[in-house]
Amino acid sequence: MKHIKFHHAFIGLFTLITLSFTALGFTNKFGLDGYEIYLNNKLILKQYVNQPISLRVLKLDKANEGDELRIKYTHCRMKGPGTGRSLTLQDEKGNTLKKWAFADASDFAMTVPVKELLQLEKKNSNHELSLHYTSHELPNGEMLAMLR
Repeated sequence: MKHIKFHHAFIGLFTLITLSFTALGFTNKFGLDGYEIYLNNKLILKQYVNQPISLRVLKLDKANEGDELRIKYTHCRMKGPGTGRSLTLQDEKGNTLKKWAFADASDFAMTVPVKELLQLEKKNSNHELSLHYTSHELPNGEMLAMLR
């Protein structure tokens, strides 16, 4: 009699585990969008969108005008670059000061000349500036970093 109870318990446990794996196989994969910002080929900022905004600060005071800022934004569901990508530099009121649009490609990197950023920073020195990313997959955009 004890052998039969153990057998029923084992079958019930096996059925529960099988149903769990089956149900999880059809759920959406959740993850986080993330991005990396490089000054030339040196990683200067790596973030996931759930991290505090206070950590997202780009200091370009030691950058040269010939340098390039490269941003690689990865969407969690696609595991790749988005489509219809653009970067905007905005002031504290949300006014767009400059927009850079990028073609759809398999390459993650979006390149912005540091010279343009430094000129815009100098021209708008009395404003707080921030760099934002938008795409078809993220139409409301994401603030990537503040410029200091």
